[in-house]
Amino acid sequence: VQLQASGGGLVQAGGSLRLSCVASGSILSINTMGWYRQAPGKQRELVATMTSDGTTDYSDSVQGRITISRDNARKTVDLQMDSLKPEDTAVYYCNADIYYDDTGLRLRRLYWGQGTLVTVSS
Repeated sequence: VQLQASGGGLVQAGGSLRLSCVASGSILSINTMGWYRQAPGKQRELVATMTSDGTTDYSDSVQGRITISRDNARKTVDLQMDSLKPEDTAVYYCNADIYYDDTGLRLRRLYWGQGTLVTVSS
C-alpha cells in the first residue's frame, strides 16, 4: 500500500492550488483520509480530514479557504486551496487510515504520502 501526493508548487498570495493524493495497493477499505502540513521549524499540523461518510474537520487557520474532498471509488483525496497566504507555505502530507490485505490477513495501518511542497510568495 502506498499514498502518492501531487500538485504542490509556487503561487502568489491570493492564488489557488489543488493537491491530490491517491492510494494504491491491496486495500480493503479506507476510513479517514486527510492532509497535514509542516512548515520550516514547526511541527506537523492538521489541515483537514474527511471520513468515509463525508464528515469533515478543518483547522481554524484554513477554514473557509481550503476544501477537502475525496472519491472513495478512486481512493483519492484532494485539497482545494484558495486565497492562499504566505503562512500556508509548508510541505503538505496526505494520510489515510487503511485496512489492507496481507497474505489473507486483514490489517490496519495509518499511511502517509511522501509530501508535496507548497510555497506562497508575498
